[in-house]
Amino acid sequence: MVNRSFLRAPLRAAALLVAFVAVATGASAHEGHGRAAGAGGARPALAVSAVFAPDGRLWVAGVDERRRLFVQSSGDEGRSWGPRTLPPLGTEQPAAEGEQRPKLAFAADGRTVVLAWTRPLAKPYTGEIRMSRSEDGGRTFGEPFTVHRDRQQITHRFESVAFDARGRLHVLWVDKRDAELARAAAAAAGRTKADWRGAAIWRVVSEDGGRSFSPDLRLADHSCECCRIALAPAPDGGLVALWRHVFEGSERDHAFATVGDAAAPVPAIVRASRDRWAIDACPHHGPGLVPADGGGYHAVWFGERDGVAAVRYGRLGADGVPAGEVRALPDAGAEHADVVAAGRRVAVVWRSYDGSATRLRAWVSDDGGGRFVLRELGRSAAANDHPRLARRDDRLVAVWRTDQEIRVVPIE
Repeated sequence: MVNRSFLRAPLRAAALLVAFVAVATGASAHEGHGRAAGAGGARPALAVSAVFAPDGRLWVAGVDERRRLFVQSSGDEGRSWGPRTLPPLGTEQPAAEGEQRPKLAFAADGRTVVLAWTRPLAKPYTGEIRMSRSEDGGRTFGEPFTVHRDRQQITHRFESVAFDARGRLHVLWVDKRDAELARAAAAAAGRTKADWRGAAIWRVVSEDGGRSFSPDLRLADHSCECCRIALAPAPDGGLVALWRHVFEGSERDHAFATVGDAAAPVPAIVRASRDRWAIDACPHHGPGLVPADGGGYHAVWFGERDGVAAVRYGRLGADGVPAGEVRALPDAGAEHADVVAAGRRVAVVWRSYDGSATRLRAWVSDDGGGRFVLRELGRSAAANDHPRLARRDDRLVAVWRTDQEIRVVPIE
């Protein structure tokens, strides 16, 4: 949630950039913050996620024009699509804007599939993390349920979902239960301000494909309030997470941590970006993370460094510590970048507004991120969402939804 004190402070260059791009592309500067989806006058909810199933089919999850959750698959990389499957949600309307989008994750067997989303609640900025399961490869889905045990009408939003190499299902989200406790304690003590920065990252783990979950587990205190969480495989068979954190002085850099089983101790937090961007607001702009050939990770994120707001690319070590040069993408209007890699081939994809239409662009490297080439992948004057990347073996594709189509563009 945006800290309202920011609105009374002088606008920084990065905040102006976020607001300009959002307005130019038909999005809101507070995207993902609204009340329940489907409110009168709401813009199209175009956010989708994309993933290749173990059998090679490309799957997407999103909501349709009636705000109904759907999944759909293609066997020819988007040239044709199968029928949409509508899980049994009744009147429930998932969030599907900006940093919040429905997520699909496939177990290694290809038959167990989970579909996760945020359900907005009546109170602004609140929600629950919901899930539906399939045991027939995505042809049918079961009744939805809430994954966390905490049922307060507070922020449980911006979920990320993944199976690790050991078959465990992990769900992480942004949670404000700790901030609410701090606020209550401050009020009881007669203080007007709570001693808490931002929100927190909480998680659950399932050992049986989402049939049951661990108790709620805290991963980290003081996360940013409204930025997506990036997950990537870890060398030990688990996962690692990257998210925008609120460090001392309200510096909204990124933090990195390992994600283990339910019995794992709370991990140490590593500062993974060093822009030192001090801002008392959430930029609504989460990072991307993918393993690098030979070890470590490729990462992309948005931030202001030395007065320059930009989406940046950098390498992280296996422990999350920054390694090597950090480079701004070659596009001052770049926003909401995603990153994927296959061996030495690395691709970063994003959208930007050129004054009349939105451009789909990519930065592609064939040497593990040493040198990149800028590629133009498409253009649209229609309302559109942030592009996502998907990988099948050595095949990399960008998936971009407009209000007219779902485009699948190979990264050549």
